[in-house]
Amino acid sequence: MAAFRAWGRYALGAAVAIVIGVVAFGCKQPVPGLDQFDLGMHELGHLLAGFMPRMVMFLAGSVMQVAVPLGLAAYFLLRRKDWASAGFCLAWAGTSARDVAVYVADAPVQALPLIGGGTHDWAYLLGPQGFDCIDRAGAIARSVEVLGLLMVIGGVGVCLWPPASRLWGRKRVSVAPVARALQPRDSAADSAGDPWLAAALLPLPAGSRAAVEPGRAGRDEEAGRPGESR
Repeated sequence: MAAFRAWGRYALGAAVAIVIGVVAFGCKQPVPGLDQFDLGMHELGHLLAGFMPRMVMFLAGSVMQVAVPLGLAAYFLLRRKDWASAGFCLAWAGTSARDVAVYVADAPVQALPLIGGGTHDWAYLLGPQGFDCIDRAGAIARSVEVLGLLMVIGGVGVCLWPPASRLWGRKRVSVAPVARALQPRDSAADSAGDPWLAAALLPLPAGSRAAVEPGRAGRDEEAGRPGESR
């Protein structure tokens, strides 16, 4: 259990993030289960923004379905310090953004079936009543898709960050003693290589002049005369 908490849950979170990313961006399919939740958040966004201007109301659905998993990712990371859950939610937001990109690309042709009928959100937003740039729907869709892919990659990275940082920290700790051993020895401070310094480290009798002035004995012997006492 301790090993799973240390490594397993991060690997599991990264694996699930990769799987949903492959389903969304590799297979070009909605992620089973998550797409139904995204649809509910999409419709909730329209409902909450129903009293706002029409452009805001139409935009709120797509924004809501991406904002909810992003908000969950921020909650798990900032409040719970749960990197695995945060990474999964970030990857989930990326797959939801990919679904938005499909919706945007459909604006010129409006081939996708709409829940309950009504007006196509992005056909209105990019049409003459909105931003009047329906001819740029493909470029906008590609930008949203790339943003979603970056979220998935970022989610995998968030899941793997704690074990990667621990592993890097262990490598630095293991390399530090080797680096210290390889450092050149300072012969000036090495008492084993300097007989005068080695002698200075020997215990001296109490009351000795050299005990008070460690360097004086060496200087007196060097000059060829004993130290004078006062």
